[in-house]
Amino acid sequence: MTKPQNEYVNREISWLHFNDRVLQESADKNVPLIERLRFLGIFSNNLDEFFKVRYATVKRIVEAGKSGKSVLGGEKAKDLLEEITQVVIKQQSKSLEILRKIEAELATENIQIINETEVSVKQGEFLKDYFLRKVNPELITIILNNLTEFPTLKDTAAYLAVKMVLKKEQSGFLKRKTEMQYALIEIPKGIDRFVELPKENGKNYIIILDDLIRFCLDDIFTMFDYEEISAHMIKITRDAELDIDNDLSKSFIEKISSSVEHRKIGDPVRFVYDKKIRIDTLRFLKEKMNIEETDSVIPGGRYHNRRDYMGFPSLGRQDLLYDKITPLPVKGLGLEGSILERIAKKDYLIYTPYHTYSYVIKFLKEAALDPLVKSIQITVYRLASNSQVAAALINAAKNGKQVTVQIELQARFDEQANIEYANQLQEEGIKLIFGIPGLKVHSKICLIDREESGKTKRYGFISTGNFNESTAKIYTDYTLFTAHEPILKELQKVFNFFETTYKINKYKHLIVSPHYTKNVFSKLIDNEIANALVGKEAYIKIKMNSFTSFKMVDKLYEASRAGVKVQLIIRGICCLIPGVEGLSENIEAISVVDKFLEHPRLFIFGNEGNPKVYISSADWMTRNLDNRVEVGCPIYNEEVKEELLETFEISWNDNVKARVFSSKHDNAYKKDDKPKVRSQFALYEYYRKKLEA
Repeated sequence: MTKPQNEYVNREISWLHFNDRVLQESADKNVPLIERLRFLGIFSNNLDEFFKVRYATVKRIVEAGKSGKSVLGGEKAKDLLEEITQVVIKQQSKSLEILRKIEAELATENIQIINETEVSVKQGEFLKDYFLRKVNPELITIILNNLTEFPTLKDTAAYLAVKMVLKKEQSGFLKRKTEMQYALIEIPKGIDRFVELPKENGKNYIIILDDLIRFCLDDIFTMFDYEEISAHMIKITRDAELDIDNDLSKSFIEKISSSVEHRKIGDPVRFVYDKKIRIDTLRFLKEKMNIEETDSVIPGGRYHNRRDYMGFPSLGRQDLLYDKITPLPVKGLGLEGSILERIAKKDYLIYTPYHTYSYVIKFLKEAALDPLVKSIQITVYRLASNSQVAAALINAAKNGKQVTVQIELQARFDEQANIEYANQLQEEGIKLIFGIPGLKVHSKICLIDREESGKTKRYGFISTGNFNESTAKIYTDYTLFTAHEPILKELQKVFNFFETTYKINKYKHLIVSPHYTKNVFSKLIDNEIANALVGKEAYIKIKMNSFTSFKMVDKLYEASRAGVKVQLIIRGICCLIPGVEGLSENIEAISVVDKFLEHPRLFIFGNEGNPKVYISSADWMTRNLDNRVEVGCPIYNEEVKEELLETFEISWNDNVKARVFSSKHDNAYKKDDKPKVRSQFALYEYYRKKLEA
């Protein structure tokens, strides 16, 4: 294979490749049918967030008059905007074709999705009643013609753009010479997008809320005498970057709150419309909305906000859904009795959702009630909407514990939720720390101090994922429970840093961003390079969400050229190109996209037959290495280390849901002659067997 002109994949394009893997799941007939619809929703939701954040960032580079080549992997920002738009148009077209096929298959399962033209008389009576009772009171309808200023459309909200051709005699009544009347109907968010109609002849009938509204247009526009009416969907996506002001009189919470509010009127970056909309209507809207050259204008299908398919009703059809798994216990770590007593004797690893997340809640609740526990310190990035973690911390404060919470108010799209939790925790007497100027706190750590025999004994846990019992059901993550004093002593240094940011601590065990992560991992890679150069076995095995740091990519290229064998499991963005002669021929990389969202960060270095193993909150992205507080933890317990090595191998051996990274960027499935391994299912079986051993 010849060396490519560019040694990196652009991160935005690589992200679109990842989202195409999500789209592949919606087309995979081995995935249960309703789950396929939900993957289509995930694809759409991902795309919305991409335009809010990544496309918006590139657009800012263009508007600043810069090329952006140094940060975009050699591609000019203006060219990249056009490339993104073209890729997305193709993906949108592909997603519409997949949706049509899924709907046809649903029909064979007696699940009929109907539109407003297919409603029977009996169904019409039901829908009119439903509309008048539930939908009409929630509708916001804006007549556009006489407005001097076009209304500000909400970010990613869906609207029906209505065009009425009026009867000529009505033009005088409207005091307008035009025979066209335009309006916008905002699709209500507080109502289920999929309306279930009464069953008929054993069939389930579903109508999408948009079509229900179309069915009832006469009830909305009764005051207009029109001879023709049409309604086509549009939506706009806005720049979601937070612009935080420098007003010294405001608290940090006030600044973030103000920025979140301002996000609602951020600059538009994408305009999506039903490709069957009339040309004159589209022209009218684009002119009124000041759609710019740098905005991505994408023709789509009849329905937008397909992210709502994530909530497509189950209809009692368990046969069209994934089987639910029962999270397993960890051998030796029961939920009865004291969890702290067990952790005092040895380290334990939980791997959710294969293991129950109840261990984390148990740890916090026990600490909240234990008279010997004096303090709890924890970092919070994203909490569940009704958080048991927050409840346990409040319980601890009410029991007189000293509770300190480092809460990240700039957790993307969770800012408002975290502000509300911050206010709630503060009201309960919990000490809050609000971030560090210029850095996000993304580490997933907890530390408690317990008084035992007149001395302070520390316990804690370090995780690769958020302390969120809701996402723990669908995200795969490692959490290490430990009483290892040297590690926990250094964990205290991290918490100290949150309050004394001018003091940079030294660490012997933990790998902490922003000061050390890049250097420590580089030295670990250098050690493997040195071993390879003298003929010793040398390997690196890494599992991450995303890999975008060009410096770390270059480091692995260096390792490959030295003969180090590198295996990468990267769920999302991967800027490295594996398998290129003279550059990366010793590097293999795969991505696993399946039932659960792969979220752990795991790093394994051969170290002459005595592997060094770490879990971390950090991906190898510039933001994680240089602009965030992240914590990586060494694994010293041999049982836990062996478990992590084995779980990596199970994921690496996946030949059902693994896709191969290559210079072709075609998301080809991994194929080999070995027995079929679907790693997420195999991991559950692995842990089930461990309980029996």
